[in-house]
Amino acid sequence: MGDDRMDGMRDDVSPVRRDDRRHVLHPWSAHGALAPTVVVGAEGAYFRDEDGRRWLDFSSQLVNANVGHQHPKLVAAIRAQAGRLCTIAPYHANAATSEAARLIAGVAPGGLDRVFFTNGGAEAVEHAVRMARLHTGRHKVLTAYRSYHGATTGAITASGDPRRWPSEPGAPGYARFWGPYLYRSAFHASNAQEECTRALAHLADTIMVEGAQGIAAVLVESVVGANGVLVPPDGYLQGVRALCDAHGIVMIADEVMAGFGRCGEWFAVDRWNVVPDLIAFAKGVNSGYVPLGGVIMSDAVAASFAVRAYPGGLTYAGHPLACAAAVACIGIYREENLIERARTLGETLIGPALRAMQQRHPCVGEVRGLGAFWAIELVRNQDSREPLVPFNASGADNAPMLEFAAACKRRGLWPFVAGNRLHVAPPLVIDEPALREGLAIVDEALAVADRHCPA
Repeated sequence: MGDDRMDGMRDDVSPVRRDDRRHVLHPWSAHGALAPTVVVGAEGAYFRDEDGRRWLDFSSQLVNANVGHQHPKLVAAIRAQAGRLCTIAPYHANAATSEAARLIAGVAPGGLDRVFFTNGGAEAVEHAVRMARLHTGRHKVLTAYRSYHGATTGAITASGDPRRWPSEPGAPGYARFWGPYLYRSAFHASNAQEECTRALAHLADTIMVEGAQGIAAVLVESVVGANGVLVPPDGYLQGVRALCDAHGIVMIADEVMAGFGRCGEWFAVDRWNVVPDLIAFAKGVNSGYVPLGGVIMSDAVAASFAVRAYPGGLTYAGHPLACAAAVACIGIYREENLIERARTLGETLIGPALRAMQQRHPCVGEVRGLGAFWAIELVRNQDSREPLVPFNASGADNAPMLEFAAACKRRGLWPFVAGNRLHVAPPLVIDEPALREGLAIVDEALAVADRHCPA
């Protein structure tokens, strides 16, 4: 292996950093240039690195630490479950898994009453698609261009995100459509109602030309996450539901990022009183303390597997430790009123603060979001709406966003930067002083992006 100074490492580098540098391939990264922050602890809305620096987590890591870091009730629940039963094969029943399924079904929209557990969100999407195909006997799945559904073969193919490009041609049977996004409307709409009507007409046309008789599912993120925090206009999800009903198509809602309080509802679809046939969930179900995801299904879909076996499973499906964490996490949401709190924070603090920044900073093109899930879209010119960096920018083209992110980090804020956007997604437990502190840091850092706007 050589000595500890291989690959240009310093003699004083920590063992964690040394071993990480030598042996770990991080997701979405070229390991030759990566220097990850070494995290040694966390609590609430903050985490700490090995140098003793405290970071305000404005991303909830990957928008999953909804109840914050090291919540004592959640940690205690995992410890207690470990003392009773750490693991068991999924063909058995156990108290933690059964209780988690009951509680998840209890907060799901009406008619969704059975849960299939996975290890995370990508697998949840994979299995939701498989269920839709088996239930309908059809093969094709329609997904949006501005979407991300995960990095497994089927989920990355389903994604419209450019992260799918290196994995193409990918899995067969997917076709794409444009979803609503008024700020950069594909339909030349001038208001939300026009955007809704034209987006639904476009989806109807896509169903027509793809052949409704072969379409198993329409897969949508209820609120688009990594591709922009795109909140659909009122009426859009209801329209998708109606189109699916008209053609016998399964509606799959990807709530991996948007669910469990992030948007101020148990599930984002609740805001529009829409009941999909299948919901893919993960992340906030137990705030990522132990990997867990799953699919909640309607009685009609569940009936397809009442007599014939569902041909899919995972060794760790319904893992007792993960499900015990979910039981505790759902209890925390209720006891601390975090669902309602996320909604209130968005309406009274986050939204107003970001809109005020839009008035002060020429680099802010649009502010959008709900609950504790927001995006600031950065531009070079508010009138032309030219993005601060090009689509899928890299290298020198992406320098302005890297500068902005660095300005946030210099001030102790850990940001979620994607494309030409800052996503604001703090833990739902964040106290108001910390939230105001983070928003003030964002306000200061935007001055760096303003420099790229012509006077």
